[in-house]
Amino acid sequence: MPIQPVKYIWMNGGLIEWEKATMHVMTHAFLYGTSAFEGLRAYDTPHKGTCIFRNDAHAERLLYSAGLYDIPVALDRDGIMAACREVVRANGLASSYIRVNAYLGYGELGPYSSFDKGEFNAIAFPFGAYLGEEAARDGIDVCISSWRRVAPGTIPASAKMAGNYLSSRLISREAHKHGYKEGIGLAHDGTVSEGAGENLFVVKDGKIVTPPLAASILNGITRNTIITFAGDLGIEVSEQTIPREFLYGADEMFFTGTAAEVTRIRSLDGKKIGNGKTPITDALRQKFFGLFNGETEDERGWLDPIG
Repeated sequence: MPIQPVKYIWMNGGLIEWEKATMHVMTHAFLYGTSAFEGLRAYDTPHKGTCIFRNDAHAERLLYSAGLYDIPVALDRDGIMAACREVVRANGLASSYIRVNAYLGYGELGPYSSFDKGEFNAIAFPFGAYLGEEAARDGIDVCISSWRRVAPGTIPASAKMAGNYLSSRLISREAHKHGYKEGIGLAHDGTVSEGAGENLFVVKDGKIVTPPLAASILNGITRNTIITFAGDLGIEVSEQTIPREFLYGADEMFFTGTAAEVTRIRSLDGKKIGNGKTPITDALRQKFFGLFNGETEDERGWLDPIG
């Protein structure tokens, strides 16, 4: 999806013009991928105005990811949240996608790098349905990718790092090449992991199964939201290892993610999922989007008004 430029970016302490948000080609993050990031959404709600969804959880995960790689971040959780609110507000965006980056800057060559200058920016811009407007209505066709996700003990899949998404590019490019909207990667042992940029949920006999963290998945914030909402609705959710063949007998399947939100999967490798009826997916979608249209009470304080 093409990026739509706006007027301001929040960078290293304040707002600057979009065109001036530049970095040196020898920036450590560019050379070695030492960039932690988050993707958030701001929604235009009728009852609370423009709100950032789970701003606090994203800020906390950014600090966790950066900390694993010893990337200094000048802001604490509240400072990161404030920067996100400010950049949305400054650009006059009723709804938007927000990309936050904490990374090692210019100064030293080599993966080790004792150079400790951390850089930070927050960008907000208009953004629609990541997997296409038709995906919300019709669902999407996906495939199992030949590429596997990183194994435990290689790099931490739980850290949201730019370099981790090289795997996602391979999975997604392969899927598109063969006419699918998205691909699902397998874990190192051949069990199911996640989509290129989405967590996966499988519905069978009225219950939900989703891969565990040990399957090299990102501990997604939207994933956590859906697990919580399923509990509210009395739907059993289990996190367990899933063999590939289990997917073909599913009654329903769906992706979750900040960009993907909650997206139904209608077919896998050309095989139709279930009978086309998706009552559990639909109930969870209604509960999720109800946060933003006022139908679902924000009992947990997940909506952060920009002010």
